[in-house]
This record gives sequence, structure tokens and C-alpha cells, in this order.
Amino acid sequence: MLTDMKKQPEIERKYNEIARPMYTPGRIDSLKEDEIFVFGSNLAGMHGGGAALTAMHRYGAIWGKGVGLHGQSYAIPTMQGGVETIKPYVDEFIRFAMEHDELFFYVTRIGCGIAGFKDEEIAPLFANAVILNNVCLPKSFVEILSQETIEESV
Repeated sequence: MLTDMKKQPEIERKYNEIARPMYTPGRIDSLKEDEIFVFGSNLAGMHGGGAALTAMHRYGAIWGKGVGLHGQSYAIPTMQGGVETIKPYVDEFIRFAMEHDELFFYVTRIGCGIAGFKDEEIAPLFANAVILNNVCLPKSFVEILSQETIEESV
């Protein structure tokens, strides 16, 4: 018997009775009413490229606003210095997500594009988000965090 060799779709999960992907898709073309696009920004809110430009054109990010929720987007500044300067904003986002369980957040690979950080540098900032059912992380972040958990338990 031959089996279908097509790639299996990513496993889905349900949140608020709606099927959602396990990981943030590489490309997000549309959002449901309760979904938020989380992107890397700069403090000045100059959304000139990458996911920030997408957030401004499609999901309500506002030019001049570089932090927080605007429309269906949530800006996390990543251009102001090292990883240690990003952490407080990620922590603020995680608190916000915990307080707003009516929303579902797609975290993009913030800081890993124009800002120039590696997934291995940014993923650990989201360790406390892994347990949140309303936060969807990139697969690369989840794999890095899973590997760190395995290494810590050995």
C-alpha cells in the first residue's frame, strides 16, 4: 500500500472555539477579529520595513507609535540596543497577553530581521509565554525553548 507523501499540515489547536495553528505562520495574510499581529518595532514607531510595515499597512499599527497595542497589532521595540533592552518590552507584552485572554497573539520572529538578532538570542525572552494558550510563537522559538528545557533537565 502506498502512503501519501505530501507534507502533513501543522497540528492545530483550539482557542476560543476557533482552530489556530500551533506556530506562528511565516506569512500572515489576514487575521480573525480576535487575533493580534505581534511585530518588532523601533521606539519611534517608524514602521518602514519588514513586519512593521506589514503591521502598519494591514493591521492598524500607527506611524509614531513604537510600543503596545494599536488596531490588531502589538509593537515590541527591538532596535534600541542589545537583547537586554528588548526584555522589558517582551515582559510587558506577556503581562498584557495574560490580562487579555479574549485575544489571540501571533508573535512574529521579532528582532530577527532588520534588527539583526538571531532566533537563539530572542527566543529565551519568550520562555514565560510558552504556557499561555493565547500566544502563538514561531516554530523556531518553540524548538529553541524546548531544547533549552531538555538541556536544563539533564
